[in-house]
This record gives sequence, structure tokens and C-alpha cells, in this order.
Amino acid sequence: MNSTLILLVLAILSLDCSGKRPEKYGVKNNQLLPCPPSPNCVNSQSDKEDSHYIEAEPYVLSLPEEISLLRKTIQSMPRTKEIEVSDNYLYYEFTSPIMRYVDDVELYLDDSSKLIHFRSASRLGTSDLGVNRKRIEAIRSGLRNQ
Repeated sequence: MNSTLILLVLAILSLDCSGKRPEKYGVKNNQLLPCPPSPNCVNSQSDKEDSHYIEAEPYVLSLPEEISLLRKTIQSMPRTKEIEVSDNYLYYEFTSPIMRYVDDVELYLDDSSKLIHFRSASRLGTSDLGVNRKRIEAIRSGLRNQ
């Protein structure tokens, strides 16, 4: 392999593409933060006509049981770091394997409507090639298979 190509690959791999953890996150007035205008975010509390919209997931277990199941499901996924857990909220960071891009994933369990609301957003860039939407679908699928 050409030494210039090797140096280029090493330079790319050494880049820090993680970005900064957002200063604002979490649930305010029973709402996750809205998505930015860029297409690299999904949110179940967006308007249904909005391209960021993804369907919330109903649940039937008790809130503590559902939180436990979600944690187990998400922690089984690769390159995942748990940041915050409360009685009705989960916040994780997911890191891509090569470029180490970090996406912020939040789940809010609205016990009055028995719905899990999702928000998954890339920290950097504009396009995510559908990764955030696929991730939420993978979480959903993992819940159903437990």
C-alpha cells in the first residue's frame, strides 16, 4: 500500500468527529426538543407531515419494567453509552464505527398515554443516510423480540 494512502487513512481515523454533547436536551413540558431543520434527526413528537416524524411506540408494562427493558435492549446494541436515566427518560450516545460520529438518542416514556417517544439526532453534518431512523426501528424491533 502506498505510504501516502496509509498516512491519509491514519489522518482520517484520528479525526474527532464526535462533536460536543448538546447543552440542551431532555424533556420540558412533556416534550423532547424539536429536530433542527437538517434531515439527520427523527422525533416522534414532530408533526406527522414533517420529514423528521417517526411513530411513537406504545407500551403495556409498568414504567419501571419498561425502562428496564429499554435499557437492556439499548445496551445490547454496539457502541452505545448510557448518559442519563430517570424514571421516565433515557439518554444515550451512539458512536459510528469508523469515523466515530456521535448521535444523541433520547427516549421519553409518557405514562399517561403509555407511549415511548423517541428523538435521535446526529451532532455533526447534515445527512445521516437514514441511520437515526434505522436506529429507532432497531430499538423498536429489539423491544418486540424480548
